[in-house]
Amino acid sequence: METFTFDYPADQKATARAHVGVVGSGDLEVLLEPSPDQTAHVRINTSVDGYGQVWKNVLDRFFTRFRKAVRIEINDFGATPGMVALRLEQAVEESRQ
Repeated sequence: METFTFDYPADQKATARAHVGVVGSGDLEVLLEPSPDQTAHVRINTSVDGYGQVWKNVLDRFFTRFRKAVRIEINDFGATPGMVALRLEQAVEESRQ
């Protein structure tokens, strides 16, 4: 099991929370909430070791488009990078509703 943390600059405050996905069967959950500062903070708990650079690449790509101050926790059980990107987009969409 590994834990990663990443921080990204933000342009706007987030206003809502979101929870999408489940942990288990090769999936992951994403918990999103407003950040107390002008930074996006990401914490990843994963059952798969050795994929730190893959996580960084997926998040770097995501945060070039999404620039809100959020705190995101990701609990992973072996999801693919495509599933990670999908769940992040779902969390953003849910937080807008």
